[in-house]
Amino acid sequence: MPVGVIGLGNIAQKAYLPVLGALPGLELRLMTRDRAKLDRIADAYRVGRRFCDLDELVQSGIRAAFVHAPTEHHYAIVMRLLEAGVDVLVDKPLSYDLAEGRRMVETARELGRSLMVGFNRRFAPAYVAALEHPRDLTVLQKDRHGGTGDVRTIVFDDFIHLVDTLRMLAPADAGRVSVRGRVDDAGNLHHVVLQLCGEDFTGLAVMNRASGSGGEVLQTAGENRRRDVVNLSDVTEHDGAPRLLRSDDWESVGRRRGIDGMCRHFLDAVREGRQIDAQDALATHELCEQVITALAPTP
Repeated sequence: MPVGVIGLGNIAQKAYLPVLGALPGLELRLMTRDRAKLDRIADAYRVGRRFCDLDELVQSGIRAAFVHAPTEHHYAIVMRLLEAGVDVLVDKPLSYDLAEGRRMVETARELGRSLMVGFNRRFAPAYVAALEHPRDLTVLQKDRHGGTGDVRTIVFDDFIHLVDTLRMLAPADAGRVSVRGRVDDAGNLHHVVLQLCGEDFTGLAVMNRASGSGGEVLQTAGENRRRDVVNLSDVTEHDGAPRLLRSDDWESVGRRRGIDGMCRHFLDAVREGRQIDAQDALATHELCEQVITALAPTP
């Protein structure tokens, strides 16, 4: 199956190409405007079909595309692909502009094409397993060192993963939303806390951009039990005493972080003619917009 990969930056090189290059039945076609980079990466993965122009890539007959270009180019690229009848998996966020994100989702639905957003944590085995454990209280925290910056950019580029994962773990009735955070006088976001509450559920998504180090921890608890997941891989269960669950030493990073499962889910839908609807992903973007609005300084 001919599949395009558009944009060959760090996320494509570190996360996607190692997975896609190992999957059977794919004929990869790579695209970036940087010819030297294109040739270097295509040579490394033994890819013959190489493009510097989106229209030429589309005309080559691709059935699906992975879009890893910078966010500001997502709208133009995704719309061109959808209108050409190509199914799309695009990095989060759809766009920094919620209206553009809505138009992409509406267009995909109208044209009967799949549009999937790269929320890989929904496919990370340790996070998926949390759905089978008590989670009356759920806390997901991700820290960065020296990472303060523009509120909209940070929320949509990074905090969005926590927002989406918390939505995945929350029950349907968790509709009460509150947001706290610190934004300095220059408009730089230092930390943000999103709380989702339901009748028997409290969930917190916490991001500290000025932490002593980077890392991610998911803690779910209830019924006198607790489960901790560190950096999407190391799992400790507490039921009176801690018990470390050893992971497979040979498990790939792509599988552990959900990239493998996400790519397979998307490509299986393309092969089978099933449409993936991005409406739920759009709901995550809408909640991120609520977070940004709540963090906006009072005039």
